Amino acid sequence: MKILLQLLQQNFCRKTMALAFRGALRQNMMHATRRAFSSIVTTEITDGVATITLNAPERLNAMTVEMGEAFEAAVGELRDLPPTELRAAILTGAGRAFSAGGDLDWLLERHRDSPTNNAKIMRDFYGRFLSLRTLEVPIVAAINGPAIGAGFAVACACDLRVAAPDAKVGITFVGLGLPPGMGSTHWLPSIVGPQRANELILTGEVVDGVEAARRGLVLRAAEDPVAEAATIAATIAAKAPLAVRAAVRAARLVQEEGLEAALRREADSQAAAYGSADLAEGVAALKERRAPAFAGV
Repeated sequence: MKILLQLLQQNFCRKTMALAFRGALRQNMMHATRRAFSSIVTTEITDGVATITLNAPERLNAMTVEMGEAFEAAVGELRDLPPTELRAAILTGAGRAFSAGGDLDWLLERHRDSPTNNAKIMRDFYGRFLSLRTLEVPIVAAINGPAIGAGFAVACACDLRVAAPDAKVGITFVGLGLPPGMGSTHWLPSIVGPQRANELILTGEVVDGVEAARRGLVLRAAEDPVAEAATIAATIAAKAPLAVRAAVRAARLVQEEGLEAALRREADSQAAAYGSADLAEGVAALKERRAPAFAGV
């Protein structure tokens, strides 16, 4: 009996030490740094804040199916983390750009495909990048350089945006021979109102970070947008995580009303436009760095 009691006591001590160790590990998790890498998207977590980086700087982080798949996978891994480990997120781009938008060669592939197939491809394409909205934590876009077309649309899908003063942002689809996509027609009116949204969408105007802040497209311009985003995210991370997550869900419930219909409409409209001569001319003009000559066919 004495031996049995000793064994039970030893077992109890081991379990107590294990529980204490796990408790300390959970307590320290908020201060740990975790990294996960893919070839084209990277994630890093420090003190409960995840930084997601589009990592194709040689192409100005142009968006492709490959990047979308990697992005969706990275978001999926973060989505599974509990509030003890994830409290806010930052989205930015590697190198000198946030994202130049859709990859031009990929757009030309769409030009050679059918409208029916393109509609499905575009809806899937949007979904991969807009999966970031499934993260139930505030997301701050750190616009470190050009954020153009679909690239800026993804930034608009974030809860907050800060931009470098010289960063160029714009919804430039019409200058490429395409109607807007990636939820542009949904996000912009909710951010700046219908009239200013229409101006940006219909003219394809590009503005810098200072002007973007003046118009309310971004929260503010900052010399180091990643550092500014990190400051905002750290402030959020210090608040009650369950309350913050509930606030995010409530805010997005309102913001996303009508989003699905807008995405379907945009995918169908882009699919119909991909076969046009105007799209081919727009891509060619951009590659040749000249003004396009659209014929309306």
